[in-house]
Amino acid sequence: MGVDYFETMFSQSPVMAILRGMGPERSLELAHRAWDLGIQSVEIPIQAPRDLDSLCAVVAAGRGRGYDVGAGTIVSVGQVTEVAGCGAAFAVSPGTDVQVMAACFDAGLPQLPGVATASDIQAAVGSGARWVKAFPASVLGPAWIKAMAAPFPHVNFVATGGIDADNAEDFLKAGARVVAVGSALEDPRQLDLLGRRLDSRVDSVQAQLKDSTNAC
Repeated sequence: MGVDYFETMFSQSPVMAILRGMGPERSLELAHRAWDLGIQSVEIPIQAPRDLDSLCAVVAAGRGRGYDVGAGTIVSVGQVTEVAGCGAAFAVSPGTDVQVMAACFDAGLPQLPGVATASDIQAAVGSGARWVKAFPASVLGPAWIKAMAAPFPHVNFVATGGIDADNAEDFLKAGARVVAVGSALEDPRQLDLLGRRLDSRVDSVQAQLKDSTNAC
């Protein structure tokens, strides 16, 4: 479950914004700014009661603009029920938990389980995942992404943890399909910088496609 969903969701943007602990008002502000910049994927981590309020508010705003919003830091079956009730479109976890994965499946929520080892990846894949969250990415490093892609060529990595506008491209070049940016967003410049990097990457891909077409 979720393979086609994530492929579609991330097809227009290799960046996901994680709005952690910001409260409803600030979360809404940054979500709209991210969407305006072409960063279509937004995750709201759930670690305190008010985070559910933020999730419900951003889900409603995203629905009005045609964007799905996910819930992060999902570590229990009870949380799955809560975020599904808020209308979350997908779930993200810091680790791989087969019970949480099963609950997400039952709730119809595509999930990104967290991985940090080959064993984690194998367990996630064995439970049906093809998209995983590489966490913490800044500790694992771009070389880890490249190394894991060799034995797991059909797994798609979303690099998360310690990502910012300065190192995002390193992870994408190493093979990550998506970079998720969280704490760096406390710096108000980060979304604009990421938006420009995104535009540059899209332009580069389009140029490569044009060159390939001309060569044919």
